[in-house]
Amino acid sequence: MHSMNSDSPALQFGPISNAAEGPLYEQIANAVAREIAAQRLAPGEMLPSVRKLAADLLVSVITIKRAYEELERAGLIYSRQGVGAFVAEGADAGSANDALAEVKAGLAAAISAARRARLPEPQMFQLLRTMLKEGDRP
Repeated sequence: MHSMNSDSPALQFGPISNAAEGPLYEQIANAVAREIAAQRLAPGEMLPSVRKLAADLLVSVITIKRAYEELERAGLIYSRQGVGAFVAEGADAGSANDALAEVKAGLAAAISAARRARLPEPQMFQLLRTMLKEGDRP
């Protein structure tokens, strides 16, 4: 008989929704990073499969793949082809919180600069969207 004790941890996500702020993949990546930071996901622990998490959260497989790619780029997880995604060894509460703190500091500096330049908020958002589409280029 197949055990109902699944092959992946039960992640505690906040609401993931189109109504919430930020793209879905970003909301999911942030939720996984929070789980790592809270030490509910330990280094070496296997994450839910892309298909399982997509089904659980009622989002597309592509959305989950993008979230996992972002987490991998941030060094919080790693993937093994044909096996799955795992929490990276160096991904502890400190590294997840440090990465988030660095992003917040950068955004705070950008917001301050935009306000000094008297850019209206809609123009700030449009500039951010444009830069996200173009990649890391200034």
